[in-house]
Amino acid sequence: MRRRHTRQEEDTAIDMTPMLDIVFIMLIFFIVTATFVKESGIDVTRPDAETAVKQSRVGILIAIRNNNEVWINRRQIDLAAVRANVERLHAENPQGGAVIQADKGAQTGTLIEVMDQVRLAGVGSIAIAAEEK
Repeated sequence: MRRRHTRQEEDTAIDMTPMLDIVFIMLIFFIVTATFVKESGIDVTRPDAETAVKQSRVGILIAIRNNNEVWINRRQIDLAAVRANVERLHAENPQGGAVIQADKGAQTGTLIEVMDQVRLAGVGSIAIAAEEK
């Protein structure tokens, strides 16, 4: 009688291996399909626009502060170095465009110079960030 009782306890154990396999596969799936949000690293007060449209493919994010400092990837960049940095980032992601976040107080001349450097770097799609009204 004892043998029967112990054997029955052994047979009722639940095998957890298939469940763990599924959990790991789901984890890998979510990591691969996750989208990562890019941020410029500084706060910019963007101007309002009624025709603002959300961009889907952003590869390069450039910010211009109100004191005309240019920032790319949370680093302050000299205006002369914008083209080289954009060329490097564009080589990493050729399909992505560039978005320039210019502060309301930034000079228009700085914005135009940054746009020229981005175009000279070979980026065809350039957008200027604005707040939706």
